Amino acid sequence: MNHSSIALVTGGSRGLGKDMALSLARKGNHIIITYQQNKEQALQTVQALEKLNVKALALQLNLSDTKFIPPFIATFKTSLQTYFQATHFDILVNNAGMGATVPFEQVTEALFDEFLNVHFKSVYFLTQHCVPFMNNGGCIINISSGTTRYCNPGYSVYSSMKGALEVFTRYLAKELGHKGIRANVVAPGPVETDFNHAAIRNNPHMKERLASLSPLGRVGVAEDIGGVVAFLCSEDARWVNGQRIEVSGGINI
Repeated sequence: MNHSSIALVTGGSRGLGKDMALSLARKGNHIIITYQQNKEQALQTVQALEKLNVKALALQLNLSDTKFIPPFIATFKTSLQTYFQATHFDILVNNAGMGATVPFEQVTEALFDEFLNVHFKSVYFLTQHCVPFMNNGGCIINISSGTTRYCNPGYSVYSSMKGALEVFTRYLAKELGHKGIRANVVAPGPVETDFNHAAIRNNPHMKERLASLSPLGRVGVAEDIGGVVAFLCSEDARWVNGQRIEVSGGINI
């Protein structure tokens, strides 16, 4: 990939996605981020990205229903042409998500369907829609979770969908290899962000417990994750494919 690759980072306006976008921008990639509701926050992130001397843009995307994907793709293609003078892009980071801690016995079908749509079905079909106008030699990163390897009570639905995403990633690597497109998983451990209503940040006891599970004695911060994503999208990682890279400080090792 050349220096001015274009990356799409879903959920890139805040938290982990924002740090991924900034890390990719520092490597010279132009960035398109998506946001669901908070346009003002997304525009602030765009300003931060532009300070890194790349082009940046924010588009709205709702992953709760696949019906929102075709109109988003149309807007995305138009934006590529008008803003970047491009018909194709290079990097797709499927990061957008939602969180809830719900014991297995209390999970409703409505909650299950919501997690299914946001974390798996919409990612599956967004990727399917994007691949036809991805450049050969491009890169797909799917953001999973440490909780596909170890269990965190209350995460049965979330982690099951992420587990499906990890299998899907291996199939992407296998089936898109003829285009030179690589696909990998980045699986963060507990990270102190706004995710899941800032559960870790707002709960000192939870934070302390999770920190004690890592040999390094702390929970993660957003800045721990973005650089790994940027590396995997770079030429330095051209031979890394179909892998799950856990970025968790060795939690529950």
